[in-house]
Amino acid sequence: MLEQNDGRKWSAQVTEHSDALDLESGVFEKHDPKAIAASLKLSAERSRRRKATPFRSAMSMLNFYINRAGSNLPKAQKHILENAKDELRQLFGKPKGAR
Repeated sequence: MLEQNDGRKWSAQVTEHSDALDLESGVFEKHDPKAIAASLKLSAERSRRRKATPFRSAMSMLNFYINRAGSNLPKAQKHILENAKDELRQLFGKPKGAR
């Protein structure tokens, strides 16, 4: 069970200590959608603990971060992360808008 730690929310703990993916530190703070997508792809492909396909695991983590950051996420960074979704689809050979 995840508990609050040092005043941070459980979602921050999930992002940092995911059971499915070992994320690169600061991956969601990067300013390049291609770099974010490449890092997530690498993490998902390396993971032996994920329950879904690498694409679904990477996309789920990206969506989780965007949704949990909510209104605290600056618009410019949210735009970068939304663009990272398209980059991730491209890296995995999925059509735009694929689920």
